[in-house]
Amino acid sequence: MYVAMKDLEIRGAGNLLGGEQSGHIEGVGFDLYVRMVGEAVQQFKGERPAEEEVDVKIDLPVDAHLPHDYIGVERLRLEMYRKLASARTSAELDEAVVEMRDRYGEPPAAVANLVAVARFRLVARSYGLTDVSVQGKHLRFAPLALPDSKQLRLKRYHPDSVYKHTVEQVSVPRPATRRVGGEPLRDQALLEWCAQLLKDVLGDPVPAGVSGT
Repeated sequence: MYVAMKDLEIRGAGNLLGGEQSGHIEGVGFDLYVRMVGEAVQQFKGERPAEEEVDVKIDLPVDAHLPHDYIGVERLRLEMYRKLASARTSAELDEAVVEMRDRYGEPPAAVANLVAVARFRLVARSYGLTDVSVQGKHLRFAPLALPDSKQLRLKRYHPDSVYKHTVEQVSVPRPATRRVGGEPLRDQALLEWCAQLLKDVLGDPVPAGVSGT
């Protein structure tokens, strides 16, 4: 891991993908960067790549990152990004958060948002989603194959929602702080709203490692 990180420090992640990127993690994206590091380590060790897990794209207006004044050393910051991204259960994520607090202190708002994104990604993955994102004034959830009963439930909770059966996609107007004249939700409030929508429509998620019946 450290060999791969050092290599990326020297050459810059942007150079690996082409274009004039800064070389920082935001230049290539959090999940892609972590996957690149993992693949580099596997190649170095001569290991066969593990079965690729489906990516979960969370593209929502959330200010989520590790500020330089919270973790000042680049290598340590990337290590913490990796730990948060690689957590596959709530217990693993909680463990990473406890370690982060012990080492660097109480996290500021942007870090708390980053943890919330990682937690919501676990929720989305448990429902089989690969995409939760903003499209104009709407939120998109996909893929979602809704039987008639769950389509009725969706309409009951969100009358203005649209279900596209052919592409297994749900589109819902972006929520606001107030029905009239409110500001669009963002950050943790928006993540919590999205998680509640999924629970309302689909029921409780299946915990990681537990097969549904």
